[in-house]
Amino acid sequence: MFSSGMAKQRGSRNSTLSIHMSDWSDNILVTDLADEPHLSEELNLLIDRLVKAADEQQSVVVNFANVTYVSSSNLAQLLKLYKVLAEKSCELRLCSVSDDVWSVMMVTGLDKIFQFAPDLLTAVASLQDDEDLD
Repeated sequence: MFSSGMAKQRGSRNSTLSIHMSDWSDNILVTDLADEPHLSEELNLLIDRLVKAADEQQSVVVNFANVTYVSSSNLAQLLKLYKVLAEKSCELRLCSVSDDVWSVMMVTGLDKIFQFAPDLLTAVASLQDDEDLD
C-alpha cells in the first residue's frame, strides 16, 4: 500500500530507535510514533526531514497508536511540526490518539489547533479529500 518506506535505527546499550516513515503518496507522509524514550527523537527526526526537504509539498499523518503519554516537550515539538508544515502550506493530521493523550490535548487547548482522525485510513482519506478540493 505504501509507495516507499524509510526506517532509521539507532542502537544503544538498552534500546533501539526505529522510526517508520512511509510515503503514502507523493503528497502524504505517514509516520508511526512510539512511547518515550523514543518519542522526542522520533519527532525531531520527522521535523528535520521536513525542514531539509524544503521544496517538498507533503502533508503528514502522525499515528499515535503506540503512544500512551506526551510531555510538554512533546507538545512543543508537535507545535513546531505544525508550524513547519503550515509554512509549506501543508497539513498535519494526528490519528489513533489514546484517551490519555486526548485528555492532554483538550486540557492544553491543542484539540482546537490540531486536526484529529480516529484511525490511519481516515486521516489519509481526509488529506486526500482536501487535495481533491484544491
